[in-house]
Amino acid sequence: MADLHLSLDRQAGGLARQVAGELREAVRTGRLPAGTRLPASRDLARDLAVSRGVVVEAYEQLVAEGFLESRIGAGTTVAAVAIEEPASPADAAGDFGGRPTSPDLGAFPRQAWSASYRHVLATLPHDALDYGDPGGVPELRGELAAYLRRVRAARAEPENVVVVTGVAQGLSLVVQALGPLRLATELPTSERQTPLLRRAGAELVGIPVDDEGIDVAELARSGARGVLLTPAHHYPTGVVLSPRRRAELISWAARTGATILEDDYDAEFRFDREPVGCLQGLAPGRVVLAGSVSKALAPGLRLGWLVAPASLAAELRKFRGEFDLGSPVLDQYTLAHFIATGAYDRHLRRMRREYRARRDALVGALAERFPEVKVCGISAGLHLFAELPPEWDARAFAAQAVAAGLAAEPVDGPAVVIGFARWPGHRLAAAVREMRSP
Repeated sequence: MADLHLSLDRQAGGLARQVAGELREAVRTGRLPAGTRLPASRDLARDLAVSRGVVVEAYEQLVAEGFLESRIGAGTTVAAVAIEEPASPADAAGDFGGRPTSPDLGAFPRQAWSASYRHVLATLPHDALDYGDPGGVPELRGELAAYLRRVRAARAEPENVVVVTGVAQGLSLVVQALGPLRLATELPTSERQTPLLRRAGAELVGIPVDDEGIDVAELARSGARGVLLTPAHHYPTGVVLSPRRRAELISWAARTGATILEDDYDAEFRFDREPVGCLQGLAPGRVVLAGSVSKALAPGLRLGWLVAPASLAAELRKFRGEFDLGSPVLDQYTLAHFIATGAYDRHLRRMRREYRARRDALVGALAERFPEVKVCGISAGLHLFAELPPEWDARAFAAQAVAAGLAAEPVDGPAVVIGFARWPGHRLAAAVREMRSP
């Protein structure tokens, strides 16, 4: 049994998150090698002088992320997944989706954002307004790296972060940097990404998604040298990539030398537990993490980021410089200040509570009005996936939802994607009551 030597700051709160973070780092550094059996939750809770619930929550979080495995009769052990070290500097040379996935633009934190913008205008040196690093201003790259380490369990350092105008541009740059590429995508997926990826030079192949996420066995048979996926909350089904599939995916990438493009879609809004850590934290040498503020703040800000292995990050900065010389510096400094002051965290906490209430109102209204409909994918994100009875017409049902004021799109199945972010709960419920069975 391992002696864990975990360090907790009881004044800081969030003990379950601290326990998970300490264990995650112990696995990453090799202090807890694969196969190590961890103490029973009750024993560890006693050793740490915390409640058993704290340890259970930490263990469950790391099982979901793929760091630990838990089996009845075998206890909890460190997963047999190779935790890769990020490429060293010496090696170096969710904008997708339509109205159903849009945030509440009326909730944009205008006052706090304005305060950060005014601070930047008042304090920014004159020379900072010149052309900057095409990969992003250092202040923002530093804040993003720290934020992603803290919130997404990423292996992020400022030199590995490249600021882009959004996930769409970021993925396009990655595909171009990797050269001619047979790229696997999830099936079903958002059709908005297909033209962009093809224009960037990718040959696309669709891989089915089931209730555990992308089918890695099918992916291995496809001959793809890269895969784009949304493990935190798949669009449109809402599936979260399972721990087993995470391990299989990373093993496939390590075995084949393939690249995983992780679109961190909807990762900010997990409602049933702490957000599952990103794949990049497990295999930083094989994964490119892409994210943006499009769902957290507003898509019109056009601010996003990539976290890539060192050599690829250098190539992406070069591409960015040749393409458009980088993103607007005032907006970058504003976002850096917004994150540094805690305004970003406060906004996310407020919107997480509000979106959860709206989700609950929509789910309850659908259950009352249409008990035949099976609602899925509601643990995270800004939309739900409604599976309809086989005899129903998904297009007709979606049209009714749109006529009632909801954001909805039909999906083969039959099924319908319905967004819940833009209306308060009572209006969502009222809209559902206006609908009838197709």
